[in-house]
Amino acid sequence: MNDSEGNRADYLIMCIGNRDGGDDAIGPYISDKFKQEECDLVVLDCGTVPENFTSIVKQHNPKNLIIIDAVEMSLNPGEIRIVPKEKIGVMHISTHGIPISVLMNYLGQYVENITFIGIQPETMSGEISKNVKKSGERLVKLIKNKKIEQIKTLH
Repeated sequence: MNDSEGNRADYLIMCIGNRDGGDDAIGPYISDKFKQEECDLVVLDCGTVPENFTSIVKQHNPKNLIIIDAVEMSLNPGEIRIVPKEKIGVMHISTHGIPISVLMNYLGQYVENITFIGIQPETMSGEISKNVKKSGERLVKLIKNKKIEQIKTLH
């Protein structure tokens, strides 16, 4: 970050999900993992109301916004994909108040690059599954090491 950008964050991560919803808890789980490690990223645990965090996103004015959520993509549990904007409107994505596509369109006015990363859930009730937890930990490492380009894009 250079001085002319002030407090502008390079990356901001919005983790979305329901802690009591099985693998839908992957967002909050990832947020917790980031908080346990030393990193200079701004990470928000948005729970099931990401729309309540838009003012924080605007305040930080990040160059890059990463949104993470459980997404039904008809893949094996725990598989991670970057979900292109044009695919979001037709997918069932978690259980939140407003559609992710609406959130992304709104935040697109304030953020240069928005990347939506989905993790395929195994179960949407009970505890978070082992496969999905492992994928969440892998995703944290990829983001911390700025290697999200290694994640496949959903086709």
